[in-house]
Amino acid sequence: MFTLTELASLSERQSSYKILKPWWDVFMEYLVLLMLMVSVLAGTLLLSRDQVVCLPSDPPSQAPGNGSQPSQEPPRARQEPSNSNSHPQTSPAVPHPTPRGRRTHLDYQQYVYISQVCYHHALPWYSRFFPYVALLHSLALLASGSFWFKYPKTSARIEHFIAVLGKCFESPWTSRALSHTAWQDSTQTRAEGTRLRLNSLAGRPSLDSGTDSPLLGREGSAQPAAAPVPPPSPSPSLHPQPLSSSSLSLSSTASLCSFSSSCSPRLSLAPPPADATPSAGPPPSLERSDGETARALFERVRRFRAHSEEGDLVYKVYVAQTVFKVVKFVLIVSYTSPLLGSISFTHECRPQIHALTGYSAFRCTHDLASVLRKLLLSYLALVWLYGLLGLYTLCWIFRRSLREYSFQRVREESSIRDVPDVRNDFAFLLHLADQYDPLPGQRLAVFLSPGSETRLLEESLEQQWGAERLRGLVTRDHRGRTQLHLCGLPRLPPALFSLGQLEVLKLELIPEARLTAQVSRMTALRELHLYHCPARLDPESLRVLRDRLESLHLRVAEAAEIPGWAYALRGLRELHLAGGLAGGLGCLRELRQLRMLSLRGGLRRVPGELGELAGSLARLEVHNEGTRLLALGGLRRLGSGLAELALRRCELEHVPAAVLSLTGLHSLDLSGNALRGLDELLGLAQLRRLTALRLARNRIPALPPAVGLLRGLELLDLSHNRLQALPPALFTLRRLRCLQLAGNLLGALPAEVGGLPLLSELDLGGNRLESLPPELFSGCLRLRRLCAARNALAALPPGLRHLARLAHLDLRGNSLDALPAELGRCASLRRAGLLVEDWLFDTLPPGVRDALQRPESAPSGTPEAPPATVLVPELSPSWALESQI
Repeated sequence: MFTLTELASLSERQSSYKILKPWWDVFMEYLVLLMLMVSVLAGTLLLSRDQVVCLPSDPPSQAPGNGSQPSQEPPRARQEPSNSNSHPQTSPAVPHPTPRGRRTHLDYQQYVYISQVCYHHALPWYSRFFPYVALLHSLALLASGSFWFKYPKTSARIEHFIAVLGKCFESPWTSRALSHTAWQDSTQTRAEGTRLRLNSLAGRPSLDSGTDSPLLGREGSAQPAAAPVPPPSPSPSLHPQPLSSSSLSLSSTASLCSFSSSCSPRLSLAPPPADATPSAGPPPSLERSDGETARALFERVRRFRAHSEEGDLVYKVYVAQTVFKVVKFVLIVSYTSPLLGSISFTHECRPQIHALTGYSAFRCTHDLASVLRKLLLSYLALVWLYGLLGLYTLCWIFRRSLREYSFQRVREESSIRDVPDVRNDFAFLLHLADQYDPLPGQRLAVFLSPGSETRLLEESLEQQWGAERLRGLVTRDHRGRTQLHLCGLPRLPPALFSLGQLEVLKLELIPEARLTAQVSRMTALRELHLYHCPARLDPESLRVLRDRLESLHLRVAEAAEIPGWAYALRGLRELHLAGGLAGGLGCLRELRQLRMLSLRGGLRRVPGELGELAGSLARLEVHNEGTRLLALGGLRRLGSGLAELALRRCELEHVPAAVLSLTGLHSLDLSGNALRGLDELLGLAQLRRLTALRLARNRIPALPPAVGLLRGLELLDLSHNRLQALPPALFTLRRLRCLQLAGNLLGALPAEVGGLPLLSELDLGGNRLESLPPELFSGCLRLRRLCAARNALAALPPGLRHLARLAHLDLRGNSLDALPAELGRCASLRRAGLLVEDWLFDTLPPGVRDALQRPESAPSGTPEAPPATVLVPELSPSWALESQI
């Protein structure tokens, strides 16, 4: 038993399939139903009235075993049948007419028997089984008509297509997109009409041959008739829009009214009257839930398109079932037409029952012969019509390219120009849907258009990431600049360009980042970070950023992903590139103002393109992330203009010889390499301007005496090496201001350290020092930062009171029992700058603790010296900035 719910769902499912049934399929289904009715009617007649009636057609023969002739009875006696119940004594004989015809010797049961035998022997098989054969053929045609809807490998794809088509038709974004398209078309129409009107007015002749002023021509009395204004060129909005909804038609009507009112041949652009119909504005934005549904529908359409375009199974199944229908038609016609004459009213029957009846031939009549013949003719007519439709379907299939579908009509009738063409099953299903109604397929084009998806994402981002929310995410960096970091968005929110005071913009993992011409509103933007973000620039935005942007940070997977516009920013001063840069850089010729270049990636050689920056580049940083840098010849092309060079984690075992050609070098950073010796220090003495040398995190076991030749050195970083002793020549560098020796194996600090009068920062943390020389406190009076943490100090020598500028003292991790009371004599030292254990701090006298915990103020009688910095032309070394407190 079927429930009403199941029957209702079955009818709904059949109605949803109507969109994929062309008119010929629907007509063929009705023809099959008529064939079923004909076959059922014929079968019913056969079951209820099918029979034959037979009479002997030859004279009776002599009965077997009787040699005498039959007795001749007088006609009178043969005409009066005997009646045992009659009483001739009382009933007089009534005369009867003489019967005509031939008398037989068969009774009723023999007639019944003969009819049954002749039914099976004389009646043709097609007269007996035609209704059942027609029923089987009709059922086969009925099954073949909807086989592609039931086949498992096609039914799921068809159901998915119908569901997607229905969602696209009913989505609010469809009406929104079409309304926006109509509004754009009407706007373009009004603009074009205004332009044509102005052009026609500008070209109007006047009486004054030397003046083209329309005002003079209008004032003259003999002004010739003005030439008629040419009609505006047709636009898509002036034609009927099959894609438009009610809102679309209203907006188009309003646009036409405004256009017609603005096409007056007057010169002055007078405002429209108060009763004029205003032009429709842009349609309102979607709600957030509708926008999320539309985004999910875009993804669903994209996945279904990718799945359905992989093959053409639906197309092949449809073609196969159409071919089966035509073959079935040919088969039915080929064997039914010859058998049509076998259905007749009379038949000759010789049942071979002469011994039983005495007759050998019978003439039989089939009482349904005329009815079956008419039904068969009707059935053949339906089959012929069915076959012609099947042939028409085959012609439609093979004469058109149904595995390709073009949205050319949508492109011509609307401003949606970027709808891609589809192939295979997706295209075939759209062709079938167009036979039912082209409107759903045209609305599907909205969800196939990349521009429509872009507009939806922009509106969604505008709703979710408004200007207020973006302003709440703005922070300040270590330099006090306003910055904004956006990560993981599908594209840039339009409200971003309203942040005119933003100075630093960081974009990360935004696949569709696009800087439009609205970036000109960000007047304070000077630094841009793009981390795995292939940003695109419009020509207008490139003109703006070309002279405005000063710093650009790019992180890419390979060098080919570096955008070409990055090499056209002629106002750029800093360029930071990170990622797989082994493929080389592009043309750097346009970056004439570039002062700093940072390369972070697996470089095998120094790019030869750096020679294009000779004379402008002042600082070059190469962070090779542990990849060995093999070729350094490109450094020689930079000449003497390079002031700072950093080659970090490049697996260098020696100081590169190419560095010696950089005579203008102020700072050299070789940290994080594999240096084992410093035999090249003698060559570094040729660099007269070298003031900073960083050799941290190498494998240097000893410092050669040649270090004393670097007379101009002001910063030396030897931290995290394998030094066990320091040569006396190190302390002959009278200009040395910062000495970094942390993380070595030093057991003692030579007393010659007192010969560094300008020393302001000394880092001895992480060594094996058991004591500090008193000369450190008596000779280095400008010492401001002293780190002696993680050593084996048991006591501090006297003389700390002489360090009036000492502001940072780190003594953690030592073996001190108490702190000297003269720490209170250090005028610049405070509790925040004294890094010791709490219990060790409590060993100081109360007065000293109170003095160290007092608020900061300039000590009376002691003038505050300015912070020590190293002046480098246009770029100060970073260690000088770090040394300022």
